[in-house]
Amino acid sequence: MTQIATQGSHVVRIEHLKDHVGRDVTIRGWLYNKRSSGKLHFLEVRDGSGIVQAVVFKGDVAPEMFEATGHIQQEASVEVTGAVKEHGKLKGHYEVQAKDVHVLARPVSEYPISPKEHGTDFLMDHRHLWLRSKRQHAIMRVRHAIIKAVRDFFDENDFTLVDAPIFTPAACEGTSTLFQTDYHGEPAYLTQSGQLYMEAAAAAFGRAYCFGPTFRAEKSKTRRHLAEFWMVEPEVAFMDLDGDMELAENFLSFVVQRVLTTRRSELDQLASEKREGDEDFWKRHLAMLENVKAPFPRITYHEAIEILQKNGHPEAKVGDDFGGDEETVLSKQFDRPLIVHRYPMELKAFYFARDEKDPSLALNMDVLAPSGYGEIIGGGQRESDLDRLESAIAEHSLPRDAFEWYLDLRRYGTFTHAGFGLGIERTVSWICGLSHVRETIPFPRMLNRLGP
Repeated sequence: MTQIATQGSHVVRIEHLKDHVGRDVTIRGWLYNKRSSGKLHFLEVRDGSGIVQAVVFKGDVAPEMFEATGHIQQEASVEVTGAVKEHGKLKGHYEVQAKDVHVLARPVSEYPISPKEHGTDFLMDHRHLWLRSKRQHAIMRVRHAIIKAVRDFFDENDFTLVDAPIFTPAACEGTSTLFQTDYHGEPAYLTQSGQLYMEAAAAAFGRAYCFGPTFRAEKSKTRRHLAEFWMVEPEVAFMDLDGDMELAENFLSFVVQRVLTTRRSELDQLASEKREGDEDFWKRHLAMLENVKAPFPRITYHEAIEILQKNGHPEAKVGDDFGGDEETVLSKQFDRPLIVHRYPMELKAFYFARDEKDPSLALNMDVLAPSGYGEIIGGGQRESDLDRLESAIAEHSLPRDAFEWYLDLRRYGTFTHAGFGLGIERTVSWICGLSHVRETIPFPRMLNRLGP
């Protein structure tokens, strides 16, 4: 692995201490916590890769250094030099027997986030500092692993990354959730999805995907919604709905199993926190993640309505869309993600193909995560017929001029194709067992929050 150059020849990242047992090293980071006991100071130092205990024995350092070490404040940036030792009680853990401790920068005042309990609004107002906590560190490391697994899956399966634009001339998912802006005197909108552009990319590359931020101006305060979130969207030429469902389940299985392999310690860190009112949550949750392997159960929309009617929702009827409550009931009937397909056409966007056996149904599918986390993948087969697509654009009262380029895809070598979108933040929320999506992204944008 390439080492990043730092001042000093023995500066080591905490996650690599296992490779330096018995040797003197220097670590640079921030004081996470501190406790003292007579002739000993125990410093918890974090450097972004992990946290290590540095033991400062009064007899190993100068008297003035030992005295000063006892007054180091939380989140002071520090440099500690000492010998790496295996932890005496925790297998696989290491500590540093300090010989030298230097404060590189002192906090200007007491650190705002103390070990005591803080309210959600306070923590969100201090999100830039809250990211330093063990819990947030674990979540962000899992997020990173999910994103890497997403890219690895598509890169290893011959997909080409094609970046979609952020500014778009028209809606993709619905005109009521658009963020409008001025584009040199003309109205433009922040993208809701890169899908339409990936359809063009599929015609050029066969297998393509985009990965970037998307925006929805939904007036929603639920635990599942953000105004800005990240989405990966693959699109494949000559693929139908069945192929799309198979791709989705293989993809999601790959991502989950990769995260379990590479970030189990972070998941265990999250599992160490008790889930209020449900002591067995994490035991069930981790077992469920282990079980996320293709194939997934598949049911039709009409079968989903029947399940709802038999499980506490007798009012459910054909034509209803599914919200969080309904998705929770459906997902709890199965031990792994569930695919629901062929919704009524009126519930879906203009670009979906119709089922030839029943034109009232869309050739679409949603993947619902277990444990009530709801839809994490939505997609399906696209309308490939020019005349039907023109009619759909008119029926949805969409501006024809803005879609002329999209219609060209059907004019010049039209083809069956399908794809889907996976929301990163909902996936992070599900895999990490979080109760709210606000912790899944470094700086969340919600209905009532634009900062920090």
